[in-house]
This record gives sequence, structure tokens and C-alpha cells, in this order.
Amino acid sequence: MVEEGKISSGIVDVQTTSNRGFTPEEVAARCLDRIVKVSESAPPVIKDQALAYKENLRQVLTHYMREAIQSDRTTVYNALLNAGQQKLAENIRRL
Repeated sequence: MVEEGKISSGIVDVQTTSNRGFTPEEVAARCLDRIVKVSESAPPVIKDQALAYKENLRQVLTHYMREAIQSDRTTVYNALLNAGQQKLAENIRRL
């Protein structure tokens, strides 16, 4: 972060997977940790409302990430078909 010639350090969070990419649920959780922060000292009513909002947003994010994945696969499928790679396109379609 840079502010008028000053540099401050942020917190670095590293997450990895083994032999796979991140699932939509995992990406949504990482995203939500950046968007919604709930203080441990918040009044219970406010905390409950914020956590309910976060859970609702998790479901929405996961749904639209799955749609984006399918849309991208359709794009790749069509690009492969247009390149004359029918077998490879069919393999992508089956994912």
C-alpha cells in the first residue's frame, strides 16, 4: 500500500492446493474474508446480522463462479471446434 510516498505493509495470506486448483467454495471463502470483516467485539445482534449476510453472499458468489466456469468451458469448447479439434473439444465439454 502506498500513500503519498509512504509505504505500509499489509498482511500476506498464502493458500495452496495439491494437484488441483481452488474450488468455487474455496475462492468464495477467500473473497469473503476480504469483503466482510466482523469484529469479535461487535454487539451480538450486529455480529449475527453480518455473519448471516456473509453466508448469503457466499452462496451467491459460489453460484456465479460456477456459472463463470461453465461459460469459460463453453468458450474453450467453441474455440477448439473452430480450430478443428473436435475430440479435444468433446473432452472439455465433458468436464
